[in-house]
Amino acid sequence: MSPGGEDAPPPAAGRRRPPWLALHVVLAGSLLVLFLLPLYALFTYAGPQQIWSAASEPAVRTALGLTLYASAIAVVVAAVLAVPFGYLLARRRFAGKSVVESVVGLPVVVPHLMVGLGLFLLVLPGTPLYRFTQWIGFPVYDTIWGVVLVMVFVSAPYTVLAADLSFRAVDPRLLEAARSLGAGPATVFLTVSLPVAARGIVAGLLLTWARAVSEIGGILILAYTVYPAGPYTGPVTSTISVLVYDLFQAGDLRGAAAVSSVFLLLAFAIFFAVRLGERAGRLPWGRGALLP
Repeated sequence: MSPGGEDAPPPAAGRRRPPWLALHVVLAGSLLVLFLLPLYALFTYAGPQQIWSAASEPAVRTALGLTLYASAIAVVVAAVLAVPFGYLLARRRFAGKSVVESVVGLPVVVPHLMVGLGLFLLVLPGTPLYRFTQWIGFPVYDTIWGVVLVMVFVSAPYTVLAADLSFRAVDPRLLEAARSLGAGPATVFLTVSLPVAARGIVAGLLLTWARAVSEIGGILILAYTVYPAGPYTGPVTSTISVLVYDLFQAGDLRGAAAVSSVFLLLAFAIFFAVRLGERAGRLPWGRGALLP
């Protein structure tokens, strides 16, 4: 017994901790090395001069701009459509709910070449949807709208699932308190549910953006080459992933590695800026609340 009457921790506990910690460090370090080695291969194969040259090329900048532009539109669409969808799944019971939840998860696991093929067949010339998209001025084939359509399909489920989990985590007592004060369903959603679930929803939107900018399979079929149309008025181009694919297919491995390195540096800069914002307290969430 210790002087305070409590049992002292066993002396061996302190000696057992270093091996346990070492195991965690070894396992985590192994995964970190797996993350870093392919990046190291890209950067070293291309070389600083080639990477700088790729970053200066107008074609690469145009492809990057299109990718970021289309992914931003996809995130907005996901926010408008997926957040209410997640709320519906979290707060309502209805027939066939399990089927609907299963359908929401399908785009995450279906090979994206199949996604592109399905969307391609859906808007074949002569089909009702093709005529409708032409009539409203949203042509899909080889336009930014085709890129956005594929991006939304493959990435919006992350926002739906994040919103679903976030709304489920809202304390029902908060909702009951708001209703007891006379708040209607819309007021409860906007003033209680949405603010409380906001962190999880933003995390889902970040995952949606990350998945959208990395998409290639469906885009290869539906919008391999992007021509000026709708909000995009720039030169003929492609997404950054398709550009890397073209360089690889042409046998230009150094060019493919250089363009890939440019995109990786940009992505790293974005995530690093988020980390700095968290540390400085300039973001509306704490460190690690959204990104791991």
